[in-house]
Amino acid sequence: MRLWSVHPEYLDAKGLVACWRESLLAKAVLSGKTRGYRMHPQLMRFRAHPTPVAAVNRYLFELYIEATKRGYTFDRKKIGRTRTKIKIPVTQGQTKYEISHLKRKLQKRDRKKYLSIRKIKTPTLHPLFRLVKGDIETWERPS
Repeated sequence: MRLWSVHPEYLDAKGLVACWRESLLAKAVLSGKTRGYRMHPQLMRFRAHPTPVAAVNRYLFELYIEATKRGYTFDRKKIGRTRTKIKIPVTQGQTKYEISHLKRKLQKRDRKKYLSIRKIKTPTLHPLFRLVKGDIETWERPS
């Protein structure tokens, strides 16, 4: 499960669809509707939010907006209430790791997308997140 803190515009088609699917799984986990993935480390930052389900809905909404811009058909009905003004902190180290990780993935599977983001050092964040000082998250498993 990979829920990126970087803006969805950086994702290629395969990445955007996978992130949508994995975010729906995260919503099911946070809503108590599945027994799998309950301890997945990526969910820690959502669980720390005062309203985790609203936070993941807000996350999904941005994916939906990006998909719509690209002409994809994601089901808006799968997103619940998105009202939350509280942003999730993400460290500079984590953001740097994620953009590097994404570039490596894109270099292999979508050369055009890779070329469009390869020079980005400080990416725009998904609107749910706010940047804070710090290293890569302790729950991350660097490859």
